This record gives sequence, structure tokens and C-alpha cells, in this order.
Amino acid sequence: MNISLRALLGATAALALTGAAMAETTITVATVNNGDMIRMQGLMDDFYAKHPDIKVEWVTLEENVLRQNVTTDIATGGGQYDVLTIGTYEVPIWGKQGWLVSLNDLPAEYDVDDLLPAIRGGLTVDGNLYAAPFYGESSMVMYRKDLMEAAGMTMPDAPTWADIEKAAAAMTNRDAEINGVCLRGKAGWGENMAFLTAMSNSFGARWFDENWNPQFDQPEWKATLDFYLNLMNNYGPAGASNNGFNENLTLFNQGKCGMWIDATVAASFVTGKDSTVADKVGFALAPDNGLGKRGNWLWAWSLAIPTSSDAQDAAKTFVNWATSKEYLELVASKEGWANVPPGTRTSLYENPEYQKVPFAKMTLDSINSADPNAPTVKPVPYVGVQFVAIPEFQGLGTTVGEIFSAALAGQKTADEALAEAQTAVADEMKAAGYIQ
Repeated sequence: MNISLRALLGATAALALTGAAMAETTITVATVNNGDMIRMQGLMDDFYAKHPDIKVEWVTLEENVLRQNVTTDIATGGGQYDVLTIGTYEVPIWGKQGWLVSLNDLPAEYDVDDLLPAIRGGLTVDGNLYAAPFYGESSMVMYRKDLMEAAGMTMPDAPTWADIEKAAAAMTNRDAEINGVCLRGKAGWGENMAFLTAMSNSFGARWFDENWNPQFDQPEWKATLDFYLNLMNNYGPAGASNNGFNENLTLFNQGKCGMWIDATVAASFVTGKDSTVADKVGFALAPDNGLGKRGNWLWAWSLAIPTSSDAQDAAKTFVNWATSKEYLELVASKEGWANVPPGTRTSLYENPEYQKVPFAKMTLDSINSADPNAPTVKPVPYVGVQFVAIPEFQGLGTTVGEIFSAALAGQKTADEALAEAQTAVADEMKAAGYIQ
């Protein structure tokens, strides 16, 4: 072979190798517009440095819209997304349907046994881990210590609903635009009904009895809704029926809420740089009513891969990165330990640096106090704390959420709302074959 031919072949081979090295897989990640997810998008340089052959395109949506879009896509096998941000409600249902890729083959260094048992259990079906938790949460009371002190009061670590009502009354100051309490009112099975279902557990209420008969015509639900509406009408913000997680977070950070009972994951934001009251926030367990159940939920926003994805290997590489121990350390190095996605790994809560975070212990205690297998005072045929783990619940929860949000907006009474909810849920359960 002469030199010029050898050189030509060598150049051709080099070009081929360069083309192979530049081959790029694009994955589309659908996620929720919560702060931790937005933060991840700002840390993608780390991912690209390690995986230059993968490009990530983001679809970032409001919670209700995200749920609607990903549910439609996966149920139809649309393949629009390669990674889905979904919750503890969807994972077991979709896993059983065969719609999600098993993550049992994540590398050993991922250390799946480090995932908190309460969180991992909700993402596992028949021994298969179908989603990797990005952050886990329960709910708790976040309150203004300065306003409590000014009122001559102390918040118990484990308050009752009576304690909450008393504190809300003491902290409300309409002239100063301070609402005693801010709670979810925006309609949605994962918005106001997440809060109200968890709250109802502590009042002894339940969605269904052991035979799947709806229970909105029972006194426990009336007690729940009456208390909630009274609390919000007397001590809550104007327009509360439009407020979900993000709206209440903004109000609290602006100093307009004496208390906010919501997701434990909010703790890093109410004590963060965007909060005007960051140095004045205390934490307590979600309230109870003396019946043995607290009004807190159990949830994880997790990353899952639909079987309809045509880039499953690249998607799995991304999920491994985003939910790894190394990602937690990356966030800590850039943003501080208080801003690390919480509630997923045992090792995080054993880390001495993280133990210094003021809300770390209360978050873990809240997660551990929620029992999805026995969520209510009376027996029920379902699992789930702030949801009922049946496919129909997404529609049911949205319908009832709209009814209760309308009651909060003053468009109907509590009794009218409960009667309407009872009829709507009973009709759907009959149509679905649960009851005659």
C-alpha cells in the first residue's frame, strides 16, 4: 500500500470515529415546575460533562397540566417523553399495566438499598423498582416564630387542629396583610384534595368504607370540610380557591402567611434566599384530632421511563444521575445542604452536615409517621394516604376537588358540596363496577 493511500484510509477512519463520537441521543424529560426540578436544570453542565453523547430537552409544566399530559401520553403509547416525573400514586398502577421500564438494573453504585424504605416501597411492584425518587415528602406545619411569640404563644412540636385554629386567629392581621393560615384551595386531586384527604384522615373520615361505598355523607367528612372552610374564610387569604403549592409558597415567602401546612419539601424554599421571612420560620408535625392519625401525606416525585421511549438506555443514564448520591453532593456543593432534594436516602439523614439543617429531622419524622397501608381511623379497602390507589381516583379526585374549591369560593355551602361529591363518586363507582 502506498503512503498516499494509507493516509487517505487513515483520514477516512478518523472521520468515521469522529462521527461516532459525535452521535448524540436526545431525550425529552417531562417535569413539574417545582423549585427542585428547576434547580436541576441549572446543574446540567455536570451531566453533559459526564455524558456528552446525550442531550436533554425539558418540558416543564404546572402540576395539574403535567399529570394530564403524561397520563394521556403513556395510556396511548404516544412516546412523546423519555423520562416522566410522576408520583407515588401513578407508579404502582402504571407498573402493573406494563407501562414503565424496570429500574432493577441500575448500577451497583446507585445503592438502591439506601433509598428510604417508606419511599422505595411505594415505587416497587412485584419486586420491580419502576421509578427512582427525586425527592420524597410528607407534609408539616411551617409557621412564623416571630408572630407566635408576639401573640404570646408557642407552637407544639405535635399540634392539634385546635392549636392551629387558635394560632391562626392570633396571627391574622388584615391591616398588615398577614393571613393566619394559608392552605391549598386550587382544584385538583394532587392539589386541594391531597391536603383535604390527608386532613380528613385525622378527623376520622375516609373516601370509602370496606365495601367501596362513598363516605361523603358521613359526619366525619362534614366535620373536616366545615373546619377547613371556617379556617380559610376567617383566617386565610383572599382568592384562596386559586391557590396551590406554588401560590402559597409565594405568599409565605412574602410574609403574608402566619402558617402554611404543606409539603415538607417547601422547607428549603421558605428558609431560602427568596424568602423575606427565612430566619423566622419554625416547623411542626401536621396536626391531629386526637384520633391517632395526623393530617400528613406521603409522596415522592420520581423519575420513570415509559416503555414507549425509544431511548431507554440514555433515559436510564439520566435517571441514574439525577437521583444518585452524587447529585445530592453536587447540589450541596453549589447551593448548600439545606437545598438538597430531601426525603429519598437514608445516608442523607445520617450525614452530620445534613443533620444541621433545621428541618431535616422534622421532615424525616413526618415521612415516617405516614402509613399508606393503614391511612385512616376506620378500616378501608385501599392504600394511599392523600389518595386512593385505584385508577379511577385521578378523575374522582379532580371532580371532588372542583366541588370543594367551589365551596371555598362561596359558590355553594359545605352541605351542598358534600352531597354533590357523594352523588358524583357513587355514580362513578357504580359505572366502574365497584358497587351495585
